[in-house]
Amino acid sequence: MARDAGRPLRADAQRNRDKILAAAVRVFTEEGLDAHFERIAREAGVGTGTLYRNFPNREALIEAAYRNEVARLCDAAPGLLAAVPPSAALRAWTRRFIDYATAKLGMAEALRAVVDSGTNPYADSHEMIQAALSSLMDAGAAAGTIRSDISPTDMFAALAGIALTSAKPEQREQAERLLDLTLDGLESVPPRLPEN
Repeated sequence: MARDAGRPLRADAQRNRDKILAAAVRVFTEEGLDAHFERIAREAGVGTGTLYRNFPNREALIEAAYRNEVARLCDAAPGLLAAVPPSAALRAWTRRFIDYATAKLGMAEALRAVVDSGTNPYADSHEMIQAALSSLMDAGAAAGTIRSDISPTDMFAALAGIALTSAKPEQREQAERLLDLTLDGLESVPPRLPEN
């Protein structure tokens, strides 16, 4: 039986749920739809009963794992902005975006199965990610460290392009170089002085 979504979890139950979701991303990324609940439970350090109490079927687990990845990415923005200057926060967040894209790519087969079952795991994810990116870019523009003539929509398109071409784990170095190239181009540059 699935838990009541309206009731908050106890701290230990929330920890178990978080461990299950993290393990599910890893296992679905490695094994796709062949992933067994028993392995996910073992990797999470919980019993299969705990896993089934939280997620009654494969589709529910896949969707929750994906949505959790989106939430982790988006929830990181305010903390990064509180901890480091806006340009550094944006740089750190883009690395997390590639982590998210790598997990999404790894779970592609499992996510397709969820979509085929009639559920849309992607509902609201684009808007949530766009809002997080906007907050980072707005802070950078306000601080004068990034260009204000580049929209968050343009930056999202650049990040999506990097993810599309370089999100596999073995392409991480390339993704890092492309992120640096993109972010360097986003930096605010002082106006050029007229030449005499």
